[in-house]
Amino acid sequence: MKPRITCQPNGPYRFSRDGKDVYYCRCGGSKNKPFCDGTHKSNGFRGDRLADGRLDKRKNYVGKRITIHDNRAICAHAGACTDNLQSVFRMKQEPWVDADGAAAEAIIASIRKCPSGALSYSVDGVEHRDQAREPMVTVTKDGPYTVTGAVELVDVAFGEGASREHYTLCRCGGSKNKPFCDGTHWSIGFRDPASQ
Repeated sequence: MKPRITCQPNGPYRFSRDGKDVYYCRCGGSKNKPFCDGTHKSNGFRGDRLADGRLDKRKNYVGKRITIHDNRAICAHAGACTDNLQSVFRMKQEPWVDADGAAAEAIIASIRKCPSGALSYSVDGVEHRDQAREPMVTVTKDGPYTVTGAVELVDVAFGEGASREHYTLCRCGGSKNKPFCDGTHWSIGFRDPASQ
């Protein structure tokens, strides 16, 4: 059976694979991170998505050799693009993407590092969004769960143009775009000593 993740109502993520379940904390309060210890029952955690959806739009940045697709509403702000290729992904500039700012191969390599699925690209009219990877959930340092390998996320609406092969799930409890990470872990100073 295909691996799947189910968001328990106002509770943990249930990761099911090969007939076994693992429960991952998503309220941010577990003392046994990344695993759930039931803290969500006492800390008032709500799993509701509070983002209004107005920003859930994919923009296309057309270059001579490559078109870059981006949906800011699903970005986890991991910095895989801005840290690695500043000539293309330009913070505090408009437009923030310059599809001719580097060689297409360098842009592709940078986009393939995007954990949230906010970025994809097209070459010769063919979109490349996903990769062939084994199903996996990775606990990032003081950040979200990075999910790869087309793990099914049950009964959750994805953003416009979002990858279903890879995405990031909030584990600090603060994202307004639950269950997806929106980078709130940075602003609230979320820490997980076990992920150091």
